[in-house]
Amino acid sequence: MACQFVSNQRAQGEPLDEFIQDCVDLVEFANGDTTTYWGKIRAEMGHPAPFKMKYLGIGNEQWGRGYVENLSRFLTVMRNKCPDIQIVGGSGPGPNGEKFDYLWPEMKRLKVDLVDEHYYQSPEWFFSNARRYDTYDRKGPKVFAGEYASHDRVNGNKPNSFLAALSEAAFMTGLERNADIVHLTAYAPLFAHVNAVQWNPDLIWFDNLRVMKTPSYYVQQLYSLYKGTHVLSLLDADKQPIAGSDSLYASAVVDRERNNVIIKVVNANQDERLVDIQLKGLSGDAKRIVNVQLLSAALSTVNTLEQPENIKPQSDTFSLSGTSLALNLKGQSFQVITVPL
Repeated sequence: MACQFVSNQRAQGEPLDEFIQDCVDLVEFANGDTTTYWGKIRAEMGHPAPFKMKYLGIGNEQWGRGYVENLSRFLTVMRNKCPDIQIVGGSGPGPNGEKFDYLWPEMKRLKVDLVDEHYYQSPEWFFSNARRYDTYDRKGPKVFAGEYASHDRVNGNKPNSFLAALSEAAFMTGLERNADIVHLTAYAPLFAHVNAVQWNPDLIWFDNLRVMKTPSYYVQQLYSLYKGTHVLSLLDADKQPIAGSDSLYASAVVDRERNNVIIKVVNANQDERLVDIQLKGLSGDAKRIVNVQLLSAALSTVNTLEQPENIKPQSDTFSLSGTSLALNLKGQSFQVITVPL
């Protein structure tokens, strides 16, 4: 479906059945055995192995009763014919408001598996919403943060500034802390050619010869490379999540496959901060700590095709003995600290 802002056409009644059947056929093409009609076609196209498709989104920034009625018909058929596919419903074009408030209860009523949330908002919004999912209902659908980006508006433009990236890193500590409810996320958009721009900001810019990774790209990369396997509790002295107090944001995970603890910290203040993290349950043996940092003295700094490495991750190591980790957090920085178990 097109975004409802782009197209307000709606299939109703019998014509909708064709679109529902398209979804059933798509799942068979992606996952069906080669003895099935569409699975055989997939194999003939050169991919005999199933794609192991798991999710199907119905709608893209739709809203209103008509969308809910159509989605209900999709669900009835898909639950019967494709019971292993998780269905993603929508919550409208924004993170709040009348459309959002109407759709979330409807998604719960329909019992979709995930709800797609979109937010293209200011850096201030991202900083202030680091606790957005702390109080979400754990008994309802899970969340797919399907489109998001921090829009740092400067003189009518929306540059991929370090401020935008830092606010996204801060917000993502809340996504990671609430991984039990936020199951999927996706920055948007991914690519843009400098001479054919439909939307900005974008994660990766390119021309015919060069590629430039934005500060936001490196934030996404660091969360991807250091995602861990299980969420750990990381609280301040008042037993609260670290989500904006003193301009600090943090989350922690354990990677049981690589046998380490990973701590992500954002210092949104321009001044350095000394923090002490108590690593309860960790042995006091000497350890080599890896610290990866993304930082800039100027929040307005951007990468360009001519200067693509104005901002990029920097790594260093230091030793730790005991279970008290003292960190000197540089101003305006995002840091990823890896501690061996």
